[in-house]
Amino acid sequence: MSKTVLGIILGGGAGTRLYPLTKKRAKPAVPLGANYRLIDIPVSNCVNSNVTKIYCLTQFNSASLNRHLSQAYNSSVGAYTSRGFVEVLAASQSNVRKEWFQGTADAVRQYMWLFEEAMRDGVQDFLILSGDHLYRMDYKEFVRKHRDSGAAITIAALPCDEKRASAFGLMKIDDEGRVIEFAEKPSGDALKAMQVDTTVLGVDAKTAAEKPYIASMGIYVMTANVLKELLENHMPTANDFGNEVIPEARKMGYPVQAYAFQGYWEDIGTIEAFYNANLALVKTDGSANFSFYDKEAPIYTMSRFLPPSKVLQDVVVRNAIIGDGSNIKARSRVSNSIIGLRSLIGEDVVMEDTLMLGSDYYETVEECAWVPGCLPMGVGNGSHIRKALIDKNARIGERVQILNKDNVQEANREAEGFMIRDGIVCVIKDSVIPSGTVI
Repeated sequence: MSKTVLGIILGGGAGTRLYPLTKKRAKPAVPLGANYRLIDIPVSNCVNSNVTKIYCLTQFNSASLNRHLSQAYNSSVGAYTSRGFVEVLAASQSNVRKEWFQGTADAVRQYMWLFEEAMRDGVQDFLILSGDHLYRMDYKEFVRKHRDSGAAITIAALPCDEKRASAFGLMKIDDEGRVIEFAEKPSGDALKAMQVDTTVLGVDAKTAAEKPYIASMGIYVMTANVLKELLENHMPTANDFGNEVIPEARKMGYPVQAYAFQGYWEDIGTIEAFYNANLALVKTDGSANFSFYDKEAPIYTMSRFLPPSKVLQDVVVRNAIIGDGSNIKARSRVSNSIIGLRSLIGEDVVMEDTLMLGSDYYETVEECAWVPGCLPMGVGNGSHIRKALIDKNARIGERVQILNKDNVQEANREAEGFMIRDGIVCVIKDSVIPSGTVI
């Protein structure tokens, strides 16, 4: 795997669905689960599957992503014998191409000249991944099924029930698991027509009866020379894998195979999905389907060498994850929340159903003096916050109430340091919310 498979993570475009989290960072660099970033999910899955040659293609704000990957992974996957690496490929113009990435397929096409070098070094298959999914997967089995089936393209497929199926692109398969039809978010009779027998993909009979549809996860294994031929010769103007390249390849006679993935998988590319997936990590009712704790397949990230978190007198913490290096002061209450790295929470603070991403650095008194009123990063004394997403380095003053009592679903108050997306108050990175503010 380390010599014959190249991992290509598609970092996405401007990340408008995750805005304002993507205002100052690429989508794969968005923090996740207190200590991690989105990019850690596909990279960790690759490392655990012995895929050690990994590129991440992105178009916007790639500086923090590049820094994170270089510090987190290259020392562990790179060696003289394995020649492993994790690198960012940012969109760029050349004498041949003057356009930015036009889509997923176009991004791969524009860097095919670089991927050809990997092919000359023995790479046989491209593992195409997305940078905004939450799941744990062994790609070794995925690639093995691709090779054993003789397919040109293999699509990871998620068995799902009728309620969930209408939100995805669905596939229909034959008795050997070959894809014979695609349908994008069908409904009514068109949806019922996409039912399949997933037992041919190895799904047990009970699950197959409960989930008779298979949705594309946007994860593919593609034979390297076939993809090169498709993108450069047969479809030189196609921009998207899911809507253009793969359906056309099937029509041209290339074998397209489905591979059933039966674990937890969630697309966290929207504010609501991102918020819900994070807070699901602290649920105690047994509904939390993903955990970062797995000694057989750990999720890796950058070593920051931060001190343990400090929780002071009479603090109550209930159903919460506290990131490294945080400080929660006296008499504060934190419930159903995730507190990110280096977070500072003052005295008598109440935080409920909140995702706080933390800070990029510790601030000295001298640095704080540059801020009007010396408002420190974190949450000030006596503040009450509910159902909020607080981005990094935010400065929330004392006695601030972020409660959204009127249940506003959408509001753009970016000039004031916050937005409301899907009913969730999002405090923007590096913003200042003055003392006494009520949202």
